[in-house]
Amino acid sequence: MDAIEISRTGLDVEWQRLEVIAQNLANMNTSRTASGEPYRAVRLLSGPKVRFSRLVEGEAPARPQGVAVLGLEQVAGGVRRVHEPGHPDADAQGFVTYPDIDHAAEMTLLIKTSRAYEANLTAMSFAQQMYSRALDFGKQA
Repeated sequence: MDAIEISRTGLDVEWQRLEVIAQNLANMNTSRTASGEPYRAVRLLSGPKVRFSRLVEGEAPARPQGVAVLGLEQVAGGVRRVHEPGHPDADAQGFVTYPDIDHAAEMTLLIKTSRAYEANLTAMSFAQQMYSRALDFGKQA
């Protein structure tokens, strides 16, 4: 059942990526976090569970292990300053600092990630169908 397990790891990673994107979108106008700074957008880093070089050198199992979350990384983006003198977080000049999150880029990434999630679901479904078909062939023999 390796194919199903690999697809499941892909589903897990893409689901977590969707959560991170949703968090970025939800905090587009967050001027202050618990630390007192404006929110900073983050990206989920993912990759193979086992590095290819370890497979080649024979240090790891010979079969693929799927993907995993490697961590979170802050997006190298700036901040945007908006003149809102009545805002409680405004500085002495009346400017409030917000994260510079590109809404269109986040939505594009959201769609791309949802497509990757769907692709993993499809791959898992095909794997289940193949295993089921193989069992049927085994019963007929």
